[in-house]
Amino acid sequence: MLIEASSCPTSMVYWPVTWRLEGRYSPPTGTDFVTSERNKTHGLNRLIHEISPYLRQHASNPVDWYPWGLEALERARAEDKPIFLSIGYSACHWCHVMARESFEDPKTAELMNRLFVNIKVDREERPDLDAIYMTAVQAMTGQGGWPLSVWLTPDGSPFYGGTYFPLHDRHGLPSFRRVLVAVAEAYRERRGQVKESAAQLRSALQRTSLVNSAEGSLDPTIADQAFQGLLRSYDRREGGFGLAPKFPPPMLLGFLLRYHYRTNNGQALQMVVHTLRRMARGGMYDQLGGGFHRYSVDRYWLVPHFEKMLYDNAQLARSYLEAWLVTGETEFRRVAEETLDYLVRDMTDPAGGFYSAQDADSEGEEGKFFVWKMEELVEILGADDARLVAAYYGVTEHGHFEGKNILHVPADLSTVARRMGVPAHQLRAVLDRARPRLLQVRQSRVKPGRDDKVLTSWNGLTLRAFAFAAAALSRDDYRLVAERNAEFLWRKLRTAEGRLLRVWAPASLTGDEPRARYNAYLEDYANLIDGLLALYQLNFDVRWLEFSRELADAMIEQFWDEEAGCFYQTSHDHEPLVARLKDVVDNAVPAGNSVAADIIGQLAVLTDGRTRASGRSYASYAEAILLLLREAMARQPLAFGHLLSALERRLVRPLEVAVVGPPADPRVQALLAEVRQRFLPQAVVVLAPSDEAARALAATIPLLAGRSQLGGQPTAYVCQNFACQLPVTDRQGLAAQLKALVKNSK
Repeated sequence: MLIEASSCPTSMVYWPVTWRLEGRYSPPTGTDFVTSERNKTHGLNRLIHEISPYLRQHASNPVDWYPWGLEALERARAEDKPIFLSIGYSACHWCHVMARESFEDPKTAELMNRLFVNIKVDREERPDLDAIYMTAVQAMTGQGGWPLSVWLTPDGSPFYGGTYFPLHDRHGLPSFRRVLVAVAEAYRERRGQVKESAAQLRSALQRTSLVNSAEGSLDPTIADQAFQGLLRSYDRREGGFGLAPKFPPPMLLGFLLRYHYRTNNGQALQMVVHTLRRMARGGMYDQLGGGFHRYSVDRYWLVPHFEKMLYDNAQLARSYLEAWLVTGETEFRRVAEETLDYLVRDMTDPAGGFYSAQDADSEGEEGKFFVWKMEELVEILGADDARLVAAYYGVTEHGHFEGKNILHVPADLSTVARRMGVPAHQLRAVLDRARPRLLQVRQSRVKPGRDDKVLTSWNGLTLRAFAFAAAALSRDDYRLVAERNAEFLWRKLRTAEGRLLRVWAPASLTGDEPRARYNAYLEDYANLIDGLLALYQLNFDVRWLEFSRELADAMIEQFWDEEAGCFYQTSHDHEPLVARLKDVVDNAVPAGNSVAADIIGQLAVLTDGRTRASGRSYASYAEAILLLLREAMARQPLAFGHLLSALERRLVRPLEVAVVGPPADPRVQALLAEVRQRFLPQAVVVLAPSDEAARALAATIPLLAGRSQLGGQPTAYVCQNFACQLPVTDRQGLAAQLKALVKNSK
């Protein structure tokens, strides 16, 4: 029942509820629910035909669920019934609670079926619907979250909503049945008020797409104001921003690292380091299996909501690697590698795609898979080792989570060793042998459910993380993971005509052949382009650069608002909905416009700088987005972490490195490593394997024009704004040039 960030940075009106939740209701005659033949025969509703694991979880409900589509909307119009729209996702704990309490309850289902046309939506498949109706509920109630419960008129206009409703009145919340009755009565008896509320909300939704342009320029004061705003929200004791619940802030940490890079501000770096340490040592991090849970319910990063999301782990792995490049702290590298290894082990489809999420619940209990009792440690490890392991991981006899323990690291290893009276190396040895044994036992437990659908956007984020890690760590296994994922997305998430798609489901979900569906959204294009650009700069296969450029041109053609600027969330030929919104707020995942501003800036440097369709410069689109949101970034930095990083790219001079030489040559690898093992957020890297290849590629990649090997040796050219230093052939010379140019670029 939580939402991370505020809604769009545009004015919203909070509409009053126009009826009270009271009274009894008798439905009109002649509109009773008639089950489908499939439901009669098999006890299943229409959702059994869907590929979303979340929707299929509800296929056996006694509710006559529809997926979103014309069939449901036309039935609502024909029978003049309001629509009940329920939006959630498979790893959502409170979605499961409401399902068990209400949607699986025959009496509640009978009420729903008589009074409403009921639609179930997976927010991860349909972020457009989720954005529209979440914005509406926030406008009505001042808050939002999942499960999202919204009542609509037959044309799709919202008129009442909320989040989780319990089966019985409790904690100040009305029962779901009471809400159903009251809403249906209002729709029947006070239709004028309902229509007025729906019209007001629809008008407000349409206004959220209007991002007012701001006068001014893109200057460092925007980032300075944003930094001061983050400083005010920063939790100096525990790291992160705000108190509780506390969400991982990878995009804000990325901005702070870039702000530190440009300004040498020590506070910015300290905020990053402290936050990453506290998260890595808390219960929100899976100390045995690697990877991060969704968020912490407390200030201390101790008790998580136990679901694991692909997008969190992709972004956080990158955050830890970037911090390792800046600080050299081995803990950061370890956490990054453990997180990526978790994704390879538990979240990768045999075909190469990454799955979406791991559930919070197993055997009907949240977190059961992950927690421990002291006696379990003794039984598995023996009393002596268990005593040391318990001290390190904060395990007690009484526990701190429903009588059990969430493994966390309350003190560093040397402190615990001293407290327990053993040498640090002995404690390390005990931990090293205990971890695989505990992990083996845990793997024998009933595992949490997994959402096996593959989303283009989140895969783009993960592709970016693996490509970045492969380069920074010189890990060939990560390169293979990234290449396989890119090949999968290229082959499986495009139509025969080349149109990008949103979601792919394996045969285990479809019951037949794997299949993809839904036209891609802005975030799908932007994040996939970001991942492909990182992959190109890893293996220098020019087809990934060409593919990213093809996608960028299609993104501009299909999503750009020529009149007001910014990209729409949906393409110009998307199905008509009650509003067409713009994705501008960085929330759990970066906003499509934020990523677009960043990757278009990269394309401007890597290519000839102009779109092939219109001839307009790539840089002009990035600048337009940043200008439109400059004031919002400065005033509300918590909502614009990734966009602030895109701004930082704009505030420093580009750094361009061109290498000519065979990629397998150790001397070439040494030159590349000198670039990759530094934190250079504004750098782009290109490579030609030979002089002939450089000439052939120059039309596609102007940075390679006129580049050749000196004396037959691999050669590097370091440039800023296409003004280059003298070519160098050794790593030491390249290091000296990079150091000097980085100093001058700020």
